[in-house]
Amino acid sequence: MEYPSKSLENLIEALNRLPGIGRKTAFRLALHLLRAPAAETRALSQAIGQLQETTHYCTTCGNLADTTQCRICANPRRHTGVICVVAEPQDLLAIERTGQFGGLYHVLGGVIDPLAGIGPEALRVAPLLERAALPETTELIFALSTSLEAETTAFYLARKLEGYPITLSYIARGIPVGSELEFTDELTLARSLLQRIPYSAKAAGE
Repeated sequence: MEYPSKSLENLIEALNRLPGIGRKTAFRLALHLLRAPAAETRALSQAIGQLQETTHYCTTCGNLADTTQCRICANPRRHTGVICVVAEPQDLLAIERTGQFGGLYHVLGGVIDPLAGIGPEALRVAPLLERAALPETTELIFALSTSLEAETTAFYLARKLEGYPITLSYIARGIPVGSELEFTDELTLARSLLQRIPYSAKAAGE
């Protein structure tokens, strides 16, 4: 399709590269930005430009943060003994919206997916093992999706954590198989977290 403006075409192409944005949606967004007040488009441009400059990954848990440590890790009221292991920051936010978890988090940065070329070395596994070895750590909760890749990741982590004096648990199976955590409704997610079940590599491999 030929567009009447090269600038419009460039913007559509850029928007189309974003996840979940098809060409038709990209075209609608581009037209909206074209018609919007100049101040609005400048504000959007500045926000995008500042994103990578001012947003960091928490050095403790891997969550998104404005500084070297995220607000959750820096909160003295959080329970430091229980760590909820999630794949991505959006999963952390989904759990936080339930208001049912008062511990800390660990963001892996994905799940093991051999077909996509993602192995354990690409994830934040080593920092998790270091945190699991801390005297104050008593439990790790695997709050991962129900996909095969997530199950493989949990099994791998459980094997690596064998011998650690901590409890391993997995959120209860109220979440439909194959669904993503970030799209699960808050009530189901909260119940799954509160009704978590013990987890071990041996049991998972049976």
